[in-house]
Parts: sequence; structure tokens; C-alpha cells
Amino acid sequence: PVPCILSSLQECILSGIMSVNGKKVLHMDRNSYYGGESASITPLEDLYKRFNLPGAPPESMGRGRDWNVDLIPKFLMANGQLVKMLLYTEVTRYLDFKVIEGSFVYKGGKIYKVPSTEAEALASSLMGLFEKRRFRKFLVYVANFDENDPRTFEGVDPKKTTMRDVYKKFDLGQDVIDFTGHALALYRTDDYLDQPCQETINRIKLYSESLARYGKSPYLYPLYGLGELPQGFARLSAIYGGTYMLNKPIEEIVIENGKVVGVKSEGEVARCKQLICDPSYVSERVTKVGQVIRVICILSHPIKNTNDANSCQIIIPQNQVNRKSDIYVCMISSAHNVAAQGKYIAIASTTVETADPEKEIKPALDLLEPIEQKFVSISDLFAPTDLGTESQIFISRTYDATTHFETTCDDIKDIYKRMMGSEFDFEEMKRKKNDIYGEEEQQ
Repeated sequence: PVPCILSSLQECILSGIMSVNGKKVLHMDRNSYYGGESASITPLEDLYKRFNLPGAPPESMGRGRDWNVDLIPKFLMANGQLVKMLLYTEVTRYLDFKVIEGSFVYKGGKIYKVPSTEAEALASSLMGLFEKRRFRKFLVYVANFDENDPRTFEGVDPKKTTMRDVYKKFDLGQDVIDFTGHALALYRTDDYLDQPCQETINRIKLYSESLARYGKSPYLYPLYGLGELPQGFARLSAIYGGTYMLNKPIEEIVIENGKVVGVKSEGEVARCKQLICDPSYVSERVTKVGQVIRVICILSHPIKNTNDANSCQIIIPQNQVNRKSDIYVCMISSAHNVAAQGKYIAIASTTVETADPEKEIKPALDLLEPIEQKFVSISDLFAPTDLGTESQIFISRTYDATTHFETTCDDIKDIYKRMMGSEFDFEEMKRKKNDIYGEEEQQ
């Protein structure tokens, strides 16, 4: 019996990684496309249908086939975990990436570019002159910080000192703290301030190192949309002998003595000892932990004050709009083969906090006006109540509101650990891969 997988992006990546590690995998999907919730919808007519909009898209939208619209927008950190997974599994050969042109942060109703070089930081109107010097000192400290070398700590205990105290040490003001915590360390809330600083310092390091790779922003995005990612991993799995079935309705997950033994589809049971799936397949084993609102907007213009960028990210830190969690916008365009010529897709998302989510997301939509067409979705967020120890059913979490894949990768590593009983370790895997397939075959 093979591990059986029911699909969304986390599942596709795990099936790819397991295939490379010499496991045979059976992958089923009730949809006619790969990736479940993380698909890209094409043609545009299908998006109108999916959101129950009356009529066909207007002529002005160009050819429906030129559109690939992500349901869940996310960018890849250039030096982040997903890129490492892509390189490790060599899925990179099926994908072409472009660097996102800029990252912006919202302050006092305006948007400012997140400085990507020292020169930009000095010229940025985000902070005053003395603040800039202190911020620069802080960044130098973070860059030199090495958790294995106490000489770099300067009196900070990475496991005890809170991030709030580290900011105090460098005398950084509230605005700078806002943009550092939310636009660089990419936290959605301010809870991190009172936690040990090691995690935050590592996140800022990841941002800086990702930025250093390509210079404009730390983010990458695949041509033709995120739907290319699950397809790339599906191809990979097939090369290593995995089996893929689309359009397979899942009738029942077969359990004996509290343990999964198979999946029933179209009257037949595919036997398995382990099952990986997203929450939609096992509603009785998950719990609702919140909601996310996402608004897909079609524009005929770049976003104002972004220097006419053809792609960008905007983060609205929660403090700036009196909320508990940030609002995100990510924008891509015809430059990424996801929209018709001259068109832009901007997707705003945030964690729902009130009974009127559309009002909560308004500050983001105000930045995008005029908007030609909106598609609004509110999704429930689920987390597993069953960690799979007994049942051997391993359930992924629903995608959160963030606009990057780091939290998704944490989830993948967590599932891997629950399934295999060991940490997810790239170096260890490379050695394993060489043992199974030899060095030569991988050249």
C-alpha cells in the first residue's frame, strides 16, 4: 500500500518530496485541475462562473484564455523554504519566475516603498534622519547576528530577550517598529513583540538575504500563475513513479480500528497506510479557527504611487488602521502571463475580525481605485484536531491571509514530521536522494 494523497498545494509538494525520497505515491483529486484551493482559474469566463457573476466578461477584458487568476495569491521569498524545496526536487526546470518589482508599506494613509538598499533607506521618507541611523545600526546588528556565536549577541539572549527589548536597545520608534515587524519580519499581528527575539531576527535576515539575491524585492512569482506549482510537483511525482488521478470523486475514507486503510472512489478502494489531505475531505477531524476575506480586483492601471510597477506587494500594518491583523495586497499583471495586455490583477486579503469583513478590507481597496471588476470570497480557516498519530491521516491547514509561502512551508514540515517521525532536513534528504538515484542521474 502506498501513501495516498488528496490534493492541495501542500499535498502536491509532499507527494513530490516523498517520490524523490523513493516512496510510491497515489494522488487523487476530485477537481479537474491540480492544486485544489491554490489553483489558478482560466479562462476568465470560469472565474465569473465560480463567483456566480451574471453574464460574460466584457470585451474590454480581452481574450478569456489570456487570464490565469490565482484564487489564493502568494509570492515566494527568494531565499525562502519553498524555493529550497523547488531546488531540492528540481521542480525549477518546469517553472519560470519573475522578481516582484517592489514591496510597499502603508503609513498614515499613504504608501511608501520598503527600502531595498542602503541608498533607498537613506532617501526614504518613512523615517527621519536620526531614526535612519539607528535603523541602519539595527540592520547591521541583525546581519551579523549568528545564533551559534554568542559574541554577536551584544548582551541579547536570543531565547529570552523579547523583541520589544531589542527595539528598545536600538531606540527605534513606533513607525519603524511597525514596518520592521510587518513588512520585513512579515508578522500579521503584534504578538511577536513579547516573544523571544530569535525568530524575528531570523525572519528579518531571511528578508534581507532574499532581497540581496535579486535587488528589487525579496519576492518571486511564477509565469502563468501559482497553478504552475502543483502541476510541477505532480509531474515530478510521475517521473518517480507516482500515480495521479484527476476528476476522482472521493466517496469515503475507509477506517478500520481507528486507522486509515484506504480511500473509496467510484466504488473501488485504493488501499493505503497513510493519507495526506486538506480539511475539505475530513470535516469531522478539523476545527474552524477563523476566516479570511479575499477580494480579487481587475484594474486597467498600475496602483498609484508604486512608480507604475507591473507587480508589487503592499502591507497595511494593523496599527495603521486600528486592527489586530494586517491587510495585504499583491498585484501582478500581463507581464506574468496571468492577465490580458494592459490589465492588472490586485488581490487584497486579511483575517476577518468583525461581522462586516468588506468594511475591514476597504483601506486596501481604496488604494486600488478605480476597480473594473471585483470578486469577493470569504473562506473559513481550518486546522486539524487529529494530528494523525493513531489514524495516520495527516491534514494540512487552510491557507492564511499572508502573501508569501513561509507559513505554508512550516505546515509542510510539520506534516512531514508527524508522518515520518523525523525533522524535515534538506541536507539529509540530498544524501538520501544520492543513495537511491546516484549522483550521475541527477546531473
